[in-house]
Amino acid sequence: MAASDSTPFSTLIRTASQKQHTEAENSSFMSDLLGGRLGVDAYTRYTEQLWFVYRALEEPASRLLDDPVAGPFIRSDLFRVAALERDLCHLHGGTDWAADLRPLPATEAYAARITEVAREWPGGYLAHHYTRYLGDLSGGQIIRGTAEKTWGFERKGDGVRFYVFESVGNPAAFKREYRELLDAVPADDLEKQRIIDEVNRTFDHNTAVFRDLGRHFRLSA
Repeated sequence: MAASDSTPFSTLIRTASQKQHTEAENSSFMSDLLGGRLGVDAYTRYTEQLWFVYRALEEPASRLLDDPVAGPFIRSDLFRVAALERDLCHLHGGTDWAADLRPLPATEAYAARITEVAREWPGGYLAHHYTRYLGDLSGGQIIRGTAEKTWGFERKGDGVRFYVFESVGNPAAFKREYRELLDAVPADDLEKQRIIDEVNRTFDHNTAVFRDLGRHFRLSA
């Protein structure tokens, strides 16, 4: 690894993925969504894509509980699928929203990659766990605030429950504990670099999803 052995693994992950992270955050779709320039239909479509991604992330979690790398990070009280489904019921105005729902091509590829690493490589699963949960616990709160302000959702209510981590009473303390777990991951330098590479790949998947969404929700020139 390029950094010295004394550099905490959590720091290596954050610094090595900063470029891809920034690229994902600054996608035209997300910029337009956060800028209030898109309608609630765009927010709904994005929420649908998250449902596919989080199903792929959470369905295999129980099988990884005893894994020394991925297991310590898995907490059922973090799971988001139930909250996403409640939001989608609200956004679609009923409970039959899933019948004809299909993922965008980039979302399908993203979910397939999560399923693959969950089956074959716990370190890769950890990369996706880290990117999703910490990202939605942090930057996701900006999306929640925008949704509440722009489309009138009740504060922390139906429509934005995905972003409400009720089990995390102190987000700063939770993220600190998560970083400590990362720093203690039982992996050698080669494996840590592979995990970092997968974190970068997760951001590439996110950027691709935003690109697909952007094709469907273009602003008029």
